[in-house]
Amino acid sequence: MRLTPLEPWIAKKTGRAGTGECGPESGERDSHDPPRTTHDALRPSLASYQFARLKATVELARARSRYYRERLAKAPEIETLDDLQRLPFTTAEDVRADPLAFVCVSQDEIARVVTLDSSGTTGTPKRLYFTKADQELTIDFFGVGMSTFTGPGDRVLILLPGETPGSVGDLLAKGLERIGAVPIKHGPVRDPAAARALAVREAATVMVGVPTHLLRLVRTMSPGEPVPPVHSVLLSTDHVPQAIVHAIESAWGCTVYNHYGMTETGLGGGVDCEARRGYHLREADLLYEVIDPATGLPSAPGEPGEVVFTTLTREGMPLIRYRTGDYGHWIETPCPCGTRLRTLSHITTRLSGPVDLGSGLWLTQPDLDEAIFAVDGVLNFATEVARIEAGPHVSVAIQTTPTANPDTVRAEALNALRALPPLTAAPRLSLDLQCSTEPVSPPTLAKRSIKLA
Repeated sequence: MRLTPLEPWIAKKTGRAGTGECGPESGERDSHDPPRTTHDALRPSLASYQFARLKATVELARARSRYYRERLAKAPEIETLDDLQRLPFTTAEDVRADPLAFVCVSQDEIARVVTLDSSGTTGTPKRLYFTKADQELTIDFFGVGMSTFTGPGDRVLILLPGETPGSVGDLLAKGLERIGAVPIKHGPVRDPAAARALAVREAATVMVGVPTHLLRLVRTMSPGEPVPPVHSVLLSTDHVPQAIVHAIESAWGCTVYNHYGMTETGLGGGVDCEARRGYHLREADLLYEVIDPATGLPSAPGEPGEVVFTTLTREGMPLIRYRTGDYGHWIETPCPCGTRLRTLSHITTRLSGPVDLGSGLWLTQPDLDEAIFAVDGVLNFATEVARIEAGPHVSVAIQTTPTANPDTVRAEALNALRALPPLTAAPRLSLDLQCSTEPVSPPTLAKRSIKLA
């Protein structure tokens, strides 16, 4: 199994370049090989680098950010990397309230402003600001991360927004060009037949897109329709259900990888290696923590908690201990790829995601995803839970393929849902399930979640 390309990239950024043991020239490395001294030195070297960058980030934020000048006024000086835990958290609400208060450069140095619509009740959008140098960091990461499964000459169909300069698809295309791959910009999948035709016509060997969008591509294919020569797919922007992974891999004989990131991380955050058991992270650009959301203290090794990150190299809008709302854990056992980088579990749940059905029972989007997407003929679904006096009422609207038998899909999905422990055990629960070919949501990049009525 090949070592994640993020390791030699991070080694170079942190001053370990030239050691010869963890660069691309080292080729495949058996996980049972004895450790090499310079390879093992990556962790202490990285820790030293992160400490220096953390100090510089805190100093920049105190000097140039209106928000952090006040927020960090009484914070302790950074003397060790562990002192990070003594700094206050930053939340999405803080950014939404006054995003310009975080900016550390003049307005004419900002190359890209990303506005995120609020999913909360205030309706106030959240804005993130990036300089050209900040975007360069993301382009660099995208190229290296994609090289996990993409090589020179690969033709990559980008099923993400890419028309606007600085958009995720645009930055990804630039990163791909740097590793000798050919980017093909398409945008989100609105017409699956047209997207497949483009993939076949352009001989796309790699695709990048949203989980449900890729599912539409494989499940709306006609018998005998040409299959694009894709060998790898990268899914991003939302939780990746294993049921969708299985559907894509079974239909196209490819390998599906998982990416983790958000606009706040600079779009790129981490990516699977060939082991595909969790994300290796941009540890030279982002310092990650997993905390107990109730206490704010670090979670015990291997225990789940809220993912928090601090930017280490961003100049436009640095973020210190930003609470993502994502739920994950560190994988403590060594990665089969042999890296000394940390591995963060695949993110499946947000802290605000589970819905209380009463009696200590919680319904989650990942539980629903694995149950419903495993049913052939399902393209997407939306769930709404109403807490009424008679008991919780769960409504599920399923979008099916045009050729699927709605009665068959409904029966199989109903059986799958009734097998879920929260739905089985919840007292006085009523379940309503409807199937049609009508879209249940627009083809956006928004994360899917259970709606409360």
